[in-house]
Amino acid sequence: MKTESNTNQITALYCRLSQEDIRAGESLSIENQRLMLKDYADKNGFRNCQYYIDDGYSGTDNTRPEYVHMLDDVQNGLVGTVIVKDQSRLGRDHLETDRLMELIFPAYDVRFIAITDNVDSANGFNEMSGIKNLFNDMYARDTSKKIRAVQRAKGERGERVGTTTPYAKF
Repeated sequence: MKTESNTNQITALYCRLSQEDIRAGESLSIENQRLMLKDYADKNGFRNCQYYIDDGYSGTDNTRPEYVHMLDDVQNGLVGTVIVKDQSRLGRDHLETDRLMELIFPAYDVRFIAITDNVDSANGFNEMSGIKNLFNDMYARDTSKKIRAVQRAKGERGERVGTTTPYAKF
């Protein structure tokens, strides 16, 4: 496993946020993630940084455009290191996230760093990494159930639960 960044390869700085923090332009959380990742990369000597940003996509969606782009770059040997704020930014599907961290990244000799989770594959993974991925998955499922319950309750009270009502022109 790599312990330092190869200057010929990309250091992938991956940011992701669901739709909770919608605002015009880039969300505040994405802005903060960008700054955190860039600061970490600069302080730790990572070069050739490239951002992959999925703003407004759920971590349970494995077809996020920049996520797919980053994984294509990994499989094409272009990426040497992937840095994220925390493991949940990489994904909330525990099977997919575990597969990436334990199989795909090592197969392509890609170093994985989750800053706030204190994970660096150069130091090996601790037993909590997989458990954390499972909890990230459970959080997404629990949130989805709660949102559906709120929508169902609103509908039962007769409140509008959809988008704007479509009107046909005659």
